[in-house]
Amino acid sequence: MSDSEDDANEKQVKIVILGDGSSGKTSISERFSKDAFNRDYNQTLGIDYYLKRINLTHSYNVTLAVNDVGGQTLGGAMLDKYIYGADIVLLVYDITNLQSFENLEDWYSTVMKYCAGRKPLFALVGNKSDLEHLRAVKAEKHHQFAKDHDMLPFFVSAKTGESIENLFRQVTANLMHVVLPKTDTDARGIITATIIRQEPQNSAPIKPISSTTRTSICSLQ
Repeated sequence: MSDSEDDANEKQVKIVILGDGSSGKTSISERFSKDAFNRDYNQTLGIDYYLKRINLTHSYNVTLAVNDVGGQTLGGAMLDKYIYGADIVLLVYDITNLQSFENLEDWYSTVMKYCAGRKPLFALVGNKSDLEHLRAVKAEKHHQFAKDHDMLPFFVSAKTGESIENLFRQVTANLMHVVLPKTDTDARGIITATIIRQEPQNSAPIKPISSTTRTSICSLQ
């Protein structure tokens, strides 16, 4: 397939990750984009921004613009700018922290206020599944919240990488109405991607990336 055909088949998806500080939003973003995990907690101030190009299917390319929004922004003046044009919103909480789960109602209400008339696809993400023995939020409560708010439910571990790839691929496939092979949903696999980390310059919708951005390509496993 030629480069021009690749460009024609490529889509842009804006993903916004929201939730309380220390819930693991940045760890999820970095595990997905760089397959790395930082044991030291560094609070995100404002927003961190990542781009990753994936092959959703053999001939269907998608560039994910992952916006990791700081937990302190709830009620802040810039939050509406950060979530503007979001296609997918991941609401993240720490399964060992009940308060981080309960606060998602406020995060959800805020998104709905700013996205009136254009509801994004929502996913409920329970992070730190590797700490099951410390769980403070029952799985049944997780699934009920997702059902009540029309969200896709996921449990992941940014520390071990469990289900991180599956999370991003599943929500993107759902948005694009693409059916992934069962073998694809059962394993993390290897994805060829371009990763760019930068601060967004403005709140305008992200424009398609030209082929000149393909100069820094790495393979993540």
